[in-house]
Amino acid sequence: MKFKLTKNTKIEFGIKLFQIEATMDFKYAKKGELGGWVEKEENLSQDGDAWVSGDAWVFGDAWVSGNARVSGDAWVSGNARVSGDARVSGNARVSGDARVSGDARVSGDARVYGNARVYGNAWVSGDARVYGNAWVYGKLKLFAGFFFGIRYQKEEIKYIGLDNDYELIYKGNAKFGEEEDDDVAQAIKLLESKGVIKNGKIIV
Repeated sequence: MKFKLTKNTKIEFGIKLFQIEATMDFKYAKKGELGGWVEKEENLSQDGDAWVSGDAWVFGDAWVSGNARVSGDAWVSGNARVSGDARVSGNARVSGDARVSGDARVSGDARVYGNARVYGNAWVSGDARVYGNAWVYGKLKLFAGFFFGIRYQKEEIKYIGLDNDYELIYKGNAKFGEEEDDDVAQAIKLLESKGVIKNGKIIV
C-alpha cells in the first residue's frame, strides 16, 4: 500500500473526508507526506503514482489512477475517472461520469461533467465548461467558453435561429434536459417558450 487514511477528517456537504498520508516513497510523494482528502480508500489507486494533494477532494465513487494527479482546490466526484498522466488542478471540478485521461489537463475554474471526455494532450482551463457527451482530445486547448460536442467530417449540422441572442445548433435527434449551468437552463426555457422544444425534444 502506498497510502493510508489518517485520523484527520472534515465534513463537507455532509460527506466525511479523510486526509491521506503516503506510506512509501513514490513519484509524487515521500513516505509520511500528507496529501489531499478522499472519502474512502477506493477513491485513489494503491498502484502507480496517482496522488491527491493540496486541499483537493476526491469523493463519491470517483477514482484517480495511473500517474494522474489531483491538486490545488480541485474536486473529483460522482463516477468520474482521472487516469493516465492526467492533471486536475486549481479550482477545477470533474464530476458525473466524466473521464479525464492521457496527458489531459483540467485547471483554473474549468468544469467537466456529464459524460464528457477529455483526453490526449487536450487542455481545458479558465472558465471553460465541457459537458454532455462532448469530447475534447488531441492537442486542443480550450481556455474559456463552452464546448458541447464534436462534428465529424460531412456530418450534417442543423441550425435554428431563435432571436438576436440565441441560435440552436444540433445534429441527429437532439434531446434536451436539465443542465447544471444557469445560462444553459435559461436557454432551454427560451427554446420551450418559442415552441422549439417540448418535453426535451425538438419539435420543429
